[in-house]
Amino acid sequence: MIKSKSLLLLLFTLLLSVMLAACSDDSDSSSSSEDNGNDSSEEESSDGGEASGDSEPYEISIMTNAYTPEPPTPESPAWQAIEDFTNTELDITYVPSSNYDERFNITLASGDLPSMILTNKTSSFINAVNDGAFWDLTDYLDEYENLSQMNDIVKNNISIDGKIYGLYRARPLGRMAVTIRQDWLDNLGMEMPTTTEEFYDVMYAFTHDDPDGNGQDDTFGTIVSEYPGPWDIMQTWFGVPNKWGENEDGTLYPYFQDPAYKEALDYFKRMYDDGLVNEDFAVMDPAKWHDAFVNGEAGTVVDVADAASRNRDKMVDADPSLEGSVDVFGAVEGPNGLHHLPTSGYNMMYAISKQAVETEEDLHRVLQFMDDLNSEEGQTLGYNGVEGTHYEMVDGEYQPTTDQALIYEYEDLNQLLMFVPEDRYLTEPVDELTQQEQDVQAENEEIVVGNPAEPLVSEIYSRQGQQLDNIILDARVQYIVGQIDEAGLEEAEQLWMNSGGEEYIEEINQLYQEAQ
Repeated sequence: MIKSKSLLLLLFTLLLSVMLAACSDDSDSSSSSEDNGNDSSEEESSDGGEASGDSEPYEISIMTNAYTPEPPTPESPAWQAIEDFTNTELDITYVPSSNYDERFNITLASGDLPSMILTNKTSSFINAVNDGAFWDLTDYLDEYENLSQMNDIVKNNISIDGKIYGLYRARPLGRMAVTIRQDWLDNLGMEMPTTTEEFYDVMYAFTHDDPDGNGQDDTFGTIVSEYPGPWDIMQTWFGVPNKWGENEDGTLYPYFQDPAYKEALDYFKRMYDDGLVNEDFAVMDPAKWHDAFVNGEAGTVVDVADAASRNRDKMVDADPSLEGSVDVFGAVEGPNGLHHLPTSGYNMMYAISKQAVETEEDLHRVLQFMDDLNSEEGQTLGYNGVEGTHYEMVDGEYQPTTDQALIYEYEDLNQLLMFVPEDRYLTEPVDELTQQEQDVQAENEEIVVGNPAEPLVSEIYSRQGQQLDNIILDARVQYIVGQIDEAGLEEAEQLWMNSGGEEYIEEINQLYQEAQ
C-alpha cells in the first residue's frame, strides 16, 4: 500500500514536471513568436511588401534574354550575392536575344509560365493580358520606394488601356539629340544654335561658307537617310504632337492635322531647296547614314545623343587632330516653345504571371524583389558584380575585371535590372563629350512630348497601320522635294481618311474616353 502510494506520488511529480516544462516551452514559444512578429513588423518593407530579410528565401523563376555566349549560372558569386541581398532563390532561364521572341511565344502558348517573363508590348502579350494571364500592377506600384518613381511618360507607353502590366527596363527617354561640328562653328565664328532659325542659319553656313576652310564647295548642313527619324525629331521642335494631339475638349487628332505640321514641312522644304540636306536622303541606306558626318561632309546629324562620341571616336582614329571637334545639343526652340521627341523610354518589361504567382502575398514578394534590385546595392550587384571578384575600387574609382570568364559570371545579370528611378551602378570615369551626352539626355526629359494614345490598342491600326503611316510619310517626302504642293498634302490626308483613317480616329477617341 505504501509502495503504491509512493508510486502514485512519483508519477504525479513527474507529470507535474512535464506540465510545467510544457507551459514554460509554450511561454517561451509565445514570447519568441511575439518577438518575431515585432521584428517582422519592423522588417516589413514600408512599401507594403514582405521584407527581404524573411527567414525562408522566396523562390522566383524568371525568363529573360541573354547577350553573352555564357550567361551566369547559380554558381556565380554575383548570382548568389543577389539571392542573399534579396532573400530569394532564383531560377533564371536565359534565352539568346536572337530568338527570344520565338521562345516567348512558345512559352506563352504552353501555359507554363515563370513568375516573371520579359516581354515586349506585342499582340500576343496583349491577348494574354486580356485573358487574365498577368497581374495588373497599377494599384501596387506606389507602395514601393523605387517602383513608385517610374516615369509617367514611360508608364503611359507600356500601359494597355490605361493599366500597367509590366515593370519596364528603363532606357533614356530624352535620348534624341543633334551631333554638331564644333570646330566648324569656331571657324565661322558662330555660337551653338538655340532656336530653329538659328539652327537653319548654322546649316546654311555649313553649306555655303566653307566651314572646313579648304576652299571647296564640298560640305552641307545635315545628313538624312531613308530612316524618317530626323524629320520626326525636328517637326516636334515646331510643336507637332507625338503621334496624337489633344483638343481642348479632350478629343484626339492625328499629328499631321496640327497647324504646326505644315509649318515644319515648309521649313524642311526650305532646307532642301537651299541645299542644306543631301538630295538623295529619300533613298540613302540608313547603314551609311553617319558616314558623311564622319568623313567631314556634313556638319550635323539629328539622331541620338550617344552618336556624338561614337562619331568622334571614328574621326579621331582617322585624324587625331580632330579631338575636340564634335559637340552635342538636345533640341532648339521652335515658334511654339521648346519641345522634343522622346524615345519609348524602355527596352521590354517584366510581366508577373498569375499562374506562378498565385496570391497577393506572393505578388508583394516579387515586387519587393524588383524594388530591392533598383536600390544602389541591387544595381551594383546586377551590373558590376561582386567587389573583390569582378571589380576593385582603386582610389575611389571603379576598375572592372578584364578576365572574360569572370565577366560572364555577372554580365547578363544586368538584364534583370530596371534602372528605376535612375542609374545607380558603378561606372568608369567618362570624357567631356560623353558627360555632355548624359547631361543632354537628362535635360531633354523636361521637354519631351508624350503620346496620349500610346496605351490604346487599336484593331484598325493592327490591320491597316502600315498602310496609313506610309500615306503620310510618303507625302511628307514628296512635299519636301517638291513633287507635290499644299494641295497634294491635302489629297494625301483625304486618302488617309478614306483608307480607314476616319474610322481609326473614331476608334481611338472611343478608347481614349473609356480609358479616362
